[in-house]
Amino acid sequence: MTNNIDDKTALGLIESARAAREKAYAPYSHFKVGAALLFADGTVVQGCNVENASYGISLCAERNAMTTAVTMGELAPTAAAIVGERGEPCPPCGACRQFLAEFNRDMDIILENGGNILFYKLAELLPFDFSGDSMVKK
Repeated sequence: MTNNIDDKTALGLIESARAAREKAYAPYSHFKVGAALLFADGTVVQGCNVENASYGISLCAERNAMTTAVTMGELAPTAAAIVGERGEPCPPCGACRQFLAEFNRDMDIILENGGNILFYKLAELLPFDFSGDSMVKK
């Protein structure tokens, strides 16, 4: 599969995700993550992880960005950049893959790997997502 965005746009998204990462609230794991979603109209929405002492209710950066985007009326991201420790790939967790697939399973997922950019399609990372089509219609 080919990516839909150029390297310059991808680098800009990674920078936006890095800026979001700096705002992460991770007092327990100390593992800060930032995400930046790109929409067709050029809008970029950032998110960071927000931890809680009750770990199960912590929020990942990707879901934080997507829920913010929904409040802005943005429902179909074309790409998502996710960053953790600088230079290390930080792919979305399974829950975030499923969550993002609700909005666009064909979006580009952009990760950094040292000085390189890695491109994936969300559908590659989650080939059998659960969707509304998976539910039995009565």
